[in-house]
This record gives sequence, structure tokens and C-alpha cells, in this order.
Amino acid sequence: MMIAAVATGGAIGAVLRYTTSLVVGAGIFGMAGPLATLLVNIAGSAMMGGLAGLIAAGMVLPETWRGFFAVGLLGALTTFSSFALDAGTLWQKQGALIAGAYVMASVILSLLAFGAAFWAVKHSGIWQ
Repeated sequence: MMIAAVATGGAIGAVLRYTTSLVVGAGIFGMAGPLATLLVNIAGSAMMGGLAGLIAAGMVLPETWRGFFAVGLLGALTTFSSFALDAGTLWQKQGALIAGAYVMASVILSLLAFGAAFWAVKHSGIWQ
């Protein structure tokens, strides 16, 4: 059952990830790939923070659903393999400064999004 839950969540997350890259389109300054990856990493980190906050606040979520959301859906959505590819491509095409800024923005903003969502959900009283 867990494998089916993770696979289903992963399929949905992968489609959401791909759709985001299509929506971003040509992007800003020809950076469609990195921008789409940055956006999904931030959004996915916020969603993971919200989920973790709900669980920390006492919401009971069966392991199968944790697998669906955390491992499957959000795992496929927040593709750090794409992050590594985009960072390497930026380094090769635009240099270390642009690649470094992209890496820093991805990590810092994703951690901030996770923390903010975790805190907001945990302290909101949404799950009482």
C-alpha cells in the first residue's frame, strides 16, 4: 500500500513540477529552468513545513498518507536533482557568481519558507 501511495503522490508531484516549468515559459533573462526549480523548491518547502507543523501540532496522519505527501508528492515536486543540473548549467553558461547566487537563494528561501509555514500552521490553531 505504501508503494502505491508514494508512486501516486510522486506522479502528481512530477506533473506539477513539469507544469510549473511550462507556465514559467521563457522565464526572466532566459532562466526558465532555474526559476521554475526555485519556485517549486520554495513552494514545496513551505508545503512540507505546513505538513510538519500540522503533525507537530497533533494531527494524526497515517504513514501511508505521510508517504503520499512527504515522499511522493513533495519529493517529486521539489526536485533537487533538477536544482543541481540548473546550478551546474548556470555555472557553465553564466559563471560562478550567478550559479552561487542561485544556490544561495534556493537554499535560504526554501528554509525560510519551511520555517514560516511550520510556525504558522503549528501556532494557528488550525488543528485543535
